Amino acid sequence: MVDKKEDFEEKVSYVLGIISVVIFLISPLLGLISGIIGFNLSKNSSNSLAKKANKISKIGIILNIIILVVVIIAGIYAVLTGVDLPTNPLTQ
Repeated sequence: MVDKKEDFEEKVSYVLGIISVVIFLISPLLGLISGIIGFNLSKNSSNSLAKKANKISKIGIILNIIILVVVIIAGIYAVLTGVDLPTNPLTQ
C-alpha cells in the first residue's frame, strides 16, 4: 500500500516538473529551482508517476540550464560590445 506522504510527494514532484518545463522561457532560474526540487522528490519512489516526474524534471532542468546560459552569454556580449538599448520615448 502506498503511503499518503509518498503519494503526495509523487504528485508534487510531477507538478513541479511540469512547471519547470512550462516556465523555462519566462524565468529560467525559477524553472531550474522547481525542476531540481521535483527531481529530488521523485528519485526516492519507484512508482510510474514518480518515473514520469523524474523524466519531466530532467527535461526541465536541461531546458532551463540552456536558456540560462544563453541569457548570460547574451548579457556578457551586450556589455562587452556596448550595445545601445532602446530608450523609452515617453521619458525624452
